[in-house]
Amino acid sequence: MRVPLSWLREYVDLPATETGRDVQAKLISVGLEVETVEQVGDGIKGPLVVGKVLTIEELEGFKKPIRFCTVDVGQANGTGEPQEIVCGARNFAVGDKVVVVLPGAVLPGDFAIAARKTYGKTSHGMICSGDELGMGDDGSHGIIVLPPEHEVGTDAIELLQLVDEVLDIAVTPDRGYALSIRGVARETAIAYGLPLRDPALLDVPQPNAFGYPVQVSDPMGCDRFTARTVTGLDPEARSPLWLTRRLQKAGMRPISLAVDITNYVMLELGQPLHAYDRSRVQGPIGVRRAEQGEKLTTLDGAKRTLDAEDLVITDDRGPIGLAGVMGGANTEIDDTEGTTTEVVVEAAHFDALSISRTARRHKLASEASKRFERGVDPQAASAAAQRTVDLLVLLAGGTADAGVTEVIAPSAPHTITIPADHPDKVAGVAYGRETVVRRLQQVGCDVYGQDELIVTVPSWRPDLTDPNDLAEEVIRLEGYENLPSTLPKPPAGRGLTDRQRFHRRIGRALAGAGYVEAPNYPFIGEHVFDQFGLTADDPNRKVVKLVNPLSDEEPALRTTLLPGLLGALRRNDGRGSHDLALFETGLVFHPREELKIAVRLPVDRRPTDEEIASLTEALPVQPRHAAVVLTGAREQAGWWGKGRPSDWADAVEAARVLAREAGTELLVRGGQYGPWHPGRCAELAVVVEGVEQVIGYAGELHPGVLKTLGLPARTSAMELDLDVLELASSGVPKGPKISTFPVATQDVALVVDVAVPHAGVEAALREGAGELLESIRLFDVYENAAQLGEGKKSLAYALRFRADDRTLTVDEASAARDAAVSLAGERVGAVLRG
Repeated sequence: MRVPLSWLREYVDLPATETGRDVQAKLISVGLEVETVEQVGDGIKGPLVVGKVLTIEELEGFKKPIRFCTVDVGQANGTGEPQEIVCGARNFAVGDKVVVVLPGAVLPGDFAIAARKTYGKTSHGMICSGDELGMGDDGSHGIIVLPPEHEVGTDAIELLQLVDEVLDIAVTPDRGYALSIRGVARETAIAYGLPLRDPALLDVPQPNAFGYPVQVSDPMGCDRFTARTVTGLDPEARSPLWLTRRLQKAGMRPISLAVDITNYVMLELGQPLHAYDRSRVQGPIGVRRAEQGEKLTTLDGAKRTLDAEDLVITDDRGPIGLAGVMGGANTEIDDTEGTTTEVVVEAAHFDALSISRTARRHKLASEASKRFERGVDPQAASAAAQRTVDLLVLLAGGTADAGVTEVIAPSAPHTITIPADHPDKVAGVAYGRETVVRRLQQVGCDVYGQDELIVTVPSWRPDLTDPNDLAEEVIRLEGYENLPSTLPKPPAGRGLTDRQRFHRRIGRALAGAGYVEAPNYPFIGEHVFDQFGLTADDPNRKVVKLVNPLSDEEPALRTTLLPGLLGALRRNDGRGSHDLALFETGLVFHPREELKIAVRLPVDRRPTDEEIASLTEALPVQPRHAAVVLTGAREQAGWWGKGRPSDWADAVEAARVLAREAGTELLVRGGQYGPWHPGRCAELAVVVEGVEQVIGYAGELHPGVLKTLGLPARTSAMELDLDVLELASSGVPKGPKISTFPVATQDVALVVDVAVPHAGVEAALREGAGELLESIRLFDVYENAAQLGEGKKSLAYALRFRADDRTLTVDEASAARDAAVSLAGERVGAVLRG
């Protein structure tokens, strides 16, 4: 919100010595974010005067049209003689009043004016455009042509209000009232302790049966609609300079008198308005929800397809405006033809949520929607309509119609009960009842009661909904800078939970294994499940959808980490990083079977265990997952060797790293799921309280999935459930016992069916070898039908045996090896090779 200081002074009698910087500091102290103070016209210096064009001579022989003009500037040039000026603009004629800058003046940008010879003539000054004077866009893109009533020689710096200070305020969503001069003036008056001249305090006639007919079919979407009519407007009337300059300083472009007036009143009072050409409105004005698929061409010329949730303004033909967002082209006031002599002024109050969703749905943010979605004072609608009517009568020569239409849905003011010492408890400062009551009354509240205050919230503050909001108002007006600084005193002995420690160990382990963490947004689109090839009944297809998603393409919370990680991999690969190993740990979200409403937890005490449990039951199920994705080289080539590409085994090894960090045994076997290649996919499982649970998958992704997602060939991935892995863990890993006795190594080569997985053979050998087995490693896989037989393979293992208290004998090591081989033979049919 851009607030000219000169406009602000109309409603608050600020000391004459107060500058924009001073006001900025005061407003910041009461909680408004005043980002900058713009010095409009800084450095401008006269003489800059009103002149009258006497003659125009067209100069020939140049590449562009050039005119040699004589201009009457009165006594501003010291002689009273006509001023000779060369000008290239063509939007003025003989007899027009223009703005002339004379030699010796300085324009914005430190542009000094002097007499100079150009195009064969000497130009003694310039005829100015709005851009040259720093006025911004006035829509004319040419020389400023002034109304004829201004006298020659008048100081144009004062006439055009070229010197001013403009406060640029970043208005937060909870302070919609600050999107108006009225709201900022109220904050300024409070900050300075001065009275406020409220521009909304107007005499408004009572509603009657003679006003323009209005029918509101959706009182929830529109609880107040005021309509006023003005007739006999002069179609040639133009906005006066003071009006256009205030709009320009506030960042708006002047358009036409009627539109400029509605914009002016909106900036002044914060109430968006709309003016309809009465001759183009057919029948009563209505407010209803749109029918699905209805069409409307808005003022920006776009033809829009409406949604059933859109609130629209209608007449007998159908929609004529998108309520609270933008009017329709079919009732637009046409300034180009100058035929509008009667207007219907609309001042309504619409539901903030409905307007916000409509503006987002149609990607159509407007000054009106920006205010409605933040909260507009419903009580200001009548005053805003009256102010608009008064200005139309004053500036356009119109006549206010006697009819006044007001459709109002019954409502009661919002009341909050608050202990008088509640702000004291929140801030830790003893304000006292008198201070609390005084500050709340300055905000506009009506306050009754002694120890227990009954506070009626003003209509322009819809953000005040509970006692803590009122406490915040007292604290900010008393000054955040006056709050004492106190160090918190946390109870001793509280550190990270076991769950947090485990999560951190997992992240460190993956980083140590060469992976780079790549956190992603937890949002997905459901089309990704089709790209992953998930079956129709897959549990991951059941998602939690957001009511207000950041993107319509990703309206759901993720049930898997892979879409975000693969998207990060694709972006990095597209930017030239082809050797990638990324990981992420985070929450995924699954809906509960029974939907519950979350309770509102207290803020003045710690919630009870029952309240926390109730809140948890209303939230989605949120298990923690860990996932990795790999592509390109896993080991770089160099003088040390050839290097190697990443493959499915690296993804499986990442899962083993996590299992070792958890101190549990990971079961790895062939599997098939979703995006993974059916022949290169491992199913990951752990044993929890004697029950085996599948916790994830690892391996190479399916070529079809890679092609659909635009990923490099041979991309691998792993994802598992960290919460279940933690349940299977043995707690904090303990350091291994290091024996001082020598190791005994035994190698065995076993022949098994090709369908037997290595994991099954290893598990049997490990169990059969007993406690003396220190480690087992597969070091060779051999297949030869001529030597081993059809459908057979050889798996060679290195077994390391060691005892803590003695040196093992050959017989002891051999016995342990034989026991391992024997159990492998029973379990998987393994036979010693040779």
